[in-house]
Amino acid sequence: MMQVHTDPSSLPAFRNAVVTIGTFDGVHEGHRAILRQLCERARETGGESVIITFHPHPRVVVGTHHKIDLLTTLPERIRLLEEAGVDHLVVIPFNESFAGMDATQYVSDFLVAHFHPKLVIIGYDHRFGKGRSGDYRLLEDLSTRFGFSVQEIPEQLLNAAAVSSTRIRQALKTGNLSEANASLGHPYFFEGTVVKGDQRGRTIGYPTANIQPGDPDKLIPAHGVYAVTVQIVGEEKDTPLQGMMNIGVRPTVDGSHRTIEVNLLDFEGDLYGKTLRVELREFLRPEKKFGSLDDLKMQLSEDRENTLRALAP
Repeated sequence: MMQVHTDPSSLPAFRNAVVTIGTFDGVHEGHRAILRQLCERARETGGESVIITFHPHPRVVVGTHHKIDLLTTLPERIRLLEEAGVDHLVVIPFNESFAGMDATQYVSDFLVAHFHPKLVIIGYDHRFGKGRSGDYRLLEDLSTRFGFSVQEIPEQLLNAAAVSSTRIRQALKTGNLSEANASLGHPYFFEGTVVKGDQRGRTIGYPTANIQPGDPDKLIPAHGVYAVTVQIVGEEKDTPLQGMMNIGVRPTVDGSHRTIEVNLLDFEGDLYGKTLRVELREFLRPEKKFGSLDDLKMQLSEDRENTLRALAP
């Protein structure tokens, strides 16, 4: 089981630490190729694989834009990194003080002092320290003094990971869910709390759970209707619930703000206040305005059939 550490002042004594540094947002197929290399090198050296990541995202602290579209929140990333076989994840609180650390000081007082790495695996374009002045060459120059080795992540792997992240975000924003899920290597998902809506769905025979996402930086995909599977967090069963989800402004009923509503098939029960994990399996159609509620009900019946087809074993 992966150990998660959030206090850099109380880290364990890692055994022959093989370290890499990054956000790994999405933990997608491109990232997994890098993680496999990390874990393989740790096994070869009889050491432990260690990922250093930062929270909040560095761009939130030092960037010009404070809104980012995360593919995974920190808890989601932790779960996916554990599934990838990583031994340790160290979450460093990222703030202006840390961002202002001199690059050489970053290596000596942070990387070496806290991790005592045997091997650092890093991309050729990785930057660190104040003004992003530290790079791969500086790590190589300092490695002899501090007694660690440096290995470069192959450019092909690094570029593939970067391209995958961009493509996944774009695909999700344009409703190309099949491409996003293929690049992720797993269905895109998000978690949120069920809150009270206007309960209009009940009046037309399709009661919905109105979901409030748990993290405002989480990327919410394109407006439209999706076939989804749902887990009630804390009450997870072997078989997830099936459902159809609408993301959008509900133009037929003159909605004015985005809502996320899931109609669970063959489920009865009170979900208010509970947290749902929603996995997006197929994009069914864009959101559109209907001439009447009867027309909407006819479309919802068709959506239900398409959902059952999409989720069939």
